[in-house]
Amino acid sequence: MCRPGAMGGELWEELWEGSYGKELGKTGGARMNFSNVNVKGISSKLPTIQMAPLIDVVFLLLIFFMSASIFYQLETEISITVPTAKESAEIKRAPGEVIINIRKDGTVIVNQRQLSHEGLERMLHRVSELYSGQPVIIRADCETYHKNVIKVLDICAGAGIWNVSFATMKEEEKGAE
Repeated sequence: MCRPGAMGGELWEELWEGSYGKELGKTGGARMNFSNVNVKGISSKLPTIQMAPLIDVVFLLLIFFMSASIFYQLETEISITVPTAKESAEIKRAPGEVIINIRKDGTVIVNQRQLSHEGLERMLHRVSELYSGQPVIIRADCETYHKNVIKVLDICAGAGIWNVSFATMKEEEKGAE
């Protein structure tokens, strides 16, 4: 047990007389109340939450999830049904790859914008100038005429883009249930 002079006289007396001595008389037991004592270096204030860092974290999370959802979209056009193939394999997407959707009627869509063949050519020329070896995925509807797909391939070749892939779905085996 600590003797009164060991803690620094005034503090000990305040603790003894202010809390322990008063409580001893009331309850018959010893209880110390430190809620009103202000010791150097120890604050009696409750901790507060800083709002600026909290808002920063919320905005960073918002930006992260928005960019993740944008990259997660495979530029899929809902009205396009890609052909099936037995040996189709799911590949990992490369960052920044261009996905060209071709509808049944030959309409070309990139980044959810309809482009003419001339507009597609201008865009692919700019992309190939900035990023050599740019990957392109062609998602053509299974009922699209072959000439529309060949036209897009010619535009890719004219722009200097040779890293071209075709999107297909894996054929489900019949009787596999």
